[in-house]
Amino acid sequence: MLRLLLLVSTLLQCSAFNLLPKIPTPTKIDQTQNLDRRQALTSSAITMAGLFGFSSQAMAFGGKLKSVNIQLSAYGLPQISSVPDGFSPLLELYGTGQNRDTLLVEFQHPSDWVVVKPNNDVNGEDGTIQAGEYAKGDTATFFVWDGVGKKKIEDQDKDFFASAIKKAISQKGDNVYQDFKVINVELQQHEAQTYGLVDFKYVLLTGAGFEVERRGVASVTSEGNSVQVLWCATIAARFKKTKEQLRVCAESFRVYADGIKVNKIDYNDKDFEVKKPALK
Repeated sequence: MLRLLLLVSTLLQCSAFNLLPKIPTPTKIDQTQNLDRRQALTSSAITMAGLFGFSSQAMAFGGKLKSVNIQLSAYGLPQISSVPDGFSPLLELYGTGQNRDTLLVEFQHPSDWVVVKPNNDVNGEDGTIQAGEYAKGDTATFFVWDGVGKKKIEDQDKDFFASAIKKAISQKGDNVYQDFKVINVELQQHEAQTYGLVDFKYVLLTGAGFEVERRGVASVTSEGNSVQVLWCATIAARFKKTKEQLRVCAESFRVYADGIKVNKIDYNDKDFEVKKPALK
């Protein structure tokens, strides 16, 4: 104990008379090395977070919401005030090719769902905007019903909503489902736009000959010259567990046509793949 007190006393005296060696100011190389160490620690933290169940999507979530709101603000559109825990916002352009009208699509989905977007080639834009946990059969899919013009959603009957959703689920043919039924329709108003929130069920007929009961919630609206549907569904056995997730997806659905301007992809341009339009 006496030795320790003597050592502390000596250090204090040395400090008082500036007798301790000076700590060198970090050089540029030292700062770079420190940065590399911080990057390594950050990378390790993200890796460990993944091991303990915290996804990188969740860690970056705040930044994603801010980015989406910046883009919405640039278009003069309402921003997203909040997102439920475990969900991520999605904002994506549909119709960047010459063969489709351009729409801006927004909805929220569980953060661990995989997002699929349309793709473009020399034949035009193909595919749609979709998010899902595909192995379990949980999906939220965007569909455009062309050729029907703009509809006043609040004036439509139950048969209209049934037709819109049946069109959405039968893109591969009318023989892929049976026993379709609309359970309930509820109208919701967002800004000046009306959406029909529809509970539905049907039986999916698979190519292997199986019949799979499915339940879902869809949101139907009409912007521009078409009717748009976001239909969110899962297998009936999982519906009780996932219905609130599906409802959040459907209720958060927004689509915009007016004022959404993009430079359409020029398919005659050999470099069109690296010139895809971005959200402005």
